[in-house]
Amino acid sequence: MKLGREEPPSQTTLHKPSTPLFNIDDPSTNRIGALRACASLTGQANTQTCTPWARSTVNAENKLDAAVTAMMMYYESWRGLWKTVGWWNGANDMNALIDYQILTGSRLYEFSINNTFELNKGLNEFGGYNFTSDSIDDSLWWGLTWVKAFDLTKDEKYLNMAAVIADYCYQFHDDVCGGGIWWSDRKQYKNAIPNEQYIKLSAQLHNRIPNDTKYLEQSVNLWRWFRNIGMINQENLINDGLHECRNNGQETWTYNQGVVLGGLVELYLATGNQTYVDEAKKIADAVLRSTHLNDEYGVLWEPCFESEPDCGPNAPCFKGIFIRNLGELDRILDDKPYTSYILKQAESIYLKNRNALDQYGLFWSGPFDFPDASRQQSAVDTLLAAEMTSRK
Repeated sequence: MKLGREEPPSQTTLHKPSTPLFNIDDPSTNRIGALRACASLTGQANTQTCTPWARSTVNAENKLDAAVTAMMMYYESWRGLWKTVGWWNGANDMNALIDYQILTGSRLYEFSINNTFELNKGLNEFGGYNFTSDSIDDSLWWGLTWVKAFDLTKDEKYLNMAAVIADYCYQFHDDVCGGGIWWSDRKQYKNAIPNEQYIKLSAQLHNRIPNDTKYLEQSVNLWRWFRNIGMINQENLINDGLHECRNNGQETWTYNQGVVLGGLVELYLATGNQTYVDEAKKIADAVLRSTHLNDEYGVLWEPCFESEPDCGPNAPCFKGIFIRNLGELDRILDDKPYTSYILKQAESIYLKNRNALDQYGLFWSGPFDFPDASRQQSAVDTLLAAEMTSRK
């Protein structure tokens, strides 16, 4: 909607109308908008010339606020999820949004947390309830997110839901390959990500549930299995999973290097055992020196870029997940060894990978390709980590 609207020029005059006051957001319906002006001297649509897209500076006065507001342009209140991305990716968008509120104290978008929870706790498109599905890793993203919602709101319903999700997922832990959690309910593949997620989620639950012993024991034992099964290769990078109970040599996705860092931080907070931090630093250091995971400028690079230029629907969010968890590790270390790397990523995406609406693309060293909610979440996570680092 516009304020200060003026009539368009007649066909016989050349004066230029203006709209000096405008509002393109609709807080009453939780919608975020953008605008541009188009005109045609001939009156034919195919001869129109348009200005670049623009939006107001409402909650967009600095780079972090602007990135979060741009992320909320994808949020669909009627279903409590983000358009352009899948169900599990939405959990990571929500995680980033909650981290933003924890850091800044802003409650402008707090409505979305309860909205998403209530609209999606019932039967979902995958046939599950309580944010569970046949894909164990998809379910665990929501578990991690609801822990964050509890941290922000202190509402026990979020922590209880995280525990429900954890208990559901742990049903897919067994003795095949000596332990570990399956990737899906079909029990055909044991891989890194659900086990890393569960190490983190169960340690988080222990750190928030008084007198817990169950979740801590599960986290400690699962990490012991993970460390010894061989998915961490000789370079201290984590391959995707197992084949016949051995490292399958598949891709070292950035998020597989990241989630485990956050899990080891939670285990350290639970136990005070320094070895968890030491193990996390080995993995983090391996990523920073990897020419496979960083480009020639020292900017994080997803291995899918060369084989699948747009990285498909899933991988665009991976780098942000890595930086989120690297930041969690950096903040518990006195010497802050990863601060400069985090700040470098944030600077690169802001200067080289952003459009006029503060939407971010896939390539952190540029060029900007196109926006979606996963690319935006990845950028928000990175800007958040940089801001958290700057405030410590």
